[in-house]
Amino acid sequence: MKFPLFILFLLFSITSKGQSSYSGHLGKLPITLVMYHYSDGVSLAYYVYNKYDNPIIINGNLKNEELKLLEKDKKGNTSATLIFENFKESDTEVTGKWINADSTKTYQILLKKDFDVSYGDDIEWKSRELIQSNTTKKHYFKTIITKEKGNFYARVSGIKIFKKKTDKLIQTIELDCQLFGIDNVSIGDYNFDGIEDFSVFEASYAGPNTSSIYILRTPNSNNYFKSSFSGTSLIFDNESKLIHEHNQCCAGRIHMNATYKVVNNEMVLISQKCIEYNDDKEEFIDTKCQ
Repeated sequence: MKFPLFILFLLFSITSKGQSSYSGHLGKLPITLVMYHYSDGVSLAYYVYNKYDNPIIINGNLKNEELKLLEKDKKGNTSATLIFENFKESDTEVTGKWINADSTKTYQILLKKDFDVSYGDDIEWKSRELIQSNTTKKHYFKTIITKEKGNFYARVSGIKIFKKKTDKLIQTIELDCQLFGIDNVSIGDYNFDGIEDFSVFEASYAGPNTSSIYILRTPNSNNYFKSSFSGTSLIFDNESKLIHEHNQCCAGRIHMNATYKVVNNEMVLISQKCIEYNDDKEEFIDTKCQ
């Protein structure tokens, strides 16, 4: 089975409007909710019952100051709807309702905004912690976000690893990564040892090229370490236990494909092929890899 390192939630051409973190209650239970709004009205969100630490995805739309977010079951059917009327992104307090699919249960939602992830050259702040929507069976994650004056965008300066249910801080790892949409973390078994690892989106480059930091879990331990894995748009194949890399440039005229195996937590090159579009032949031809 092949799986990508991360999922691109929306096309980069759609402008993001803002990312916010809230805390409060759904019914009597404490929750944390993270939302990310786009200029076309699409809203990506997730919330976490603080007692359980298992994020729940609730994507939807913001239209005419009504924010409607849909919670789905494992089959993709809507199991609940979260509705916030008279919703404004600038509000520091918001109220809404959680309604189950057949409308037999309704719970009030009361939230206070903890912070916005705001943009601008003159804005500066440090160490805002944003819970992530992807978790392992035992651990959940919070990115540490820092905004330096003179840089328009905030960056991920680190990540904290917590144990589920106890909220015990396991580890803090320093990073320097681009802040990517609503979630920077993906889960996978990157060294094919049968243990869940995680990765943090690092950067996007020209075209579809991206990179991530791969953080591996030490066997028989709760601790993780930054691996030396590196490459462009890596895909991990659990069936063959191989890593595939694809790098393209020059408006798709040049492509590089490589395959690696993992030996002692290191990527070892098995094969590499490069092709370039030839105008005279009007087709791609093999070329020497740089």
